[in-house]
Amino acid sequence: MFCDIIAGREPVQWILQPDHWPDAVAFIPLNPVVEGHTLIVPKVHVRDFAESPEVFAATSLRAAELMQFTPRAMNVITSRGKAATQSIFHLHLHLVPRQDNDGLALPWYSGRRKKT
Repeated sequence: MFCDIIAGREPVQWILQPDHWPDAVAFIPLNPVVEGHTLIVPKVHVRDFAESPEVFAATSLRAAELMQFTPRAMNVITSRGKAATQSIFHLHLHLVPRQDNDGLALPWYSGRRKKT
């Protein structure tokens, strides 16, 4: 999916044009959870943050660069593995703007089962 977006085979709403960075792209996900929800995705295919620490670090740097001029509260979220809520197996960082009482629960606070 992300490889097709990066290659220009799938439409997407870009935050920054694909040629802005040599190593990553920034775009709005298909189903943003809030206004301003952005994905930062490396241009090379890496399954998750542990597969290539170097690519993860470079992608994290791009996320920080994008957000450095805004004081907006923000979550940076990435996952590794299905049990950790990873559904697309191409490294990506979610930038999720937050505000007081926005009603968003992080994955580790929702759906928790009580031990019996």
